[in-house]
Amino acid sequence: MTIHAPANAADIIAHTRHWLEQLVVARNLCPFAQRPLQSERVRFSVTDSARPEFLLEDLLHELYELRAQPVAALETTLLIHPGVLENFYDYNDFLEIADALLVQEGFEGEFLIASFHPDYQFADTQPEDAANYTNRSPWPMLHILREASLEAAIAAHPDVADIPQRNIKHLTALGTNVLQAELAQCFKARRR
Repeated sequence: MTIHAPANAADIIAHTRHWLEQLVVARNLCPFAQRPLQSERVRFSVTDSARPEFLLEDLLHELYELRAQPVAALETTLLIHPGVLENFYDYNDFLEIADALLVQEGFEGEFLIASFHPDYQFADTQPEDAANYTNRSPWPMLHILREASLEAAIAAHPDVADIPQRNIKHLTALGTNVLQAELAQCFKARRR
């Protein structure tokens, strides 16, 4: 997939919000996403970082920002980084550095980082496999999750272990062409 050049951060947020609403929530890919989105407890943060080391600084800032907010005000953060790590393999390598930052800075056990990228590809899949769309997003991003909130959501969900296979089955039935078109629709969304 080609990374689209954004007009500005507001458009990037609109693209991401559309993806979250129309693909993640509407298709129930993550049964835990709807509540924080509807209650406006998702922070959409766009960075203009052009180098991985600057993105790491932005990630650290967002971790402290999330820690400073009560969960009732802010549940999670999407750190969207359109100008760095456009190559999925570079992005995937960066995830190890991001996880090491959690440990180094004392965030381990408090936060987790989930990964989303326009070219996301699971191991042992082909790039065109529909299953990859569970983690494909309009822009590269790091999703910072509160570990305690995730654990509570998992405990309250009756069949959390079935979610990945259910998603793969659902997306495979839709087919790659439909999913590519839905992801492309995100770029038509404009700020509210």
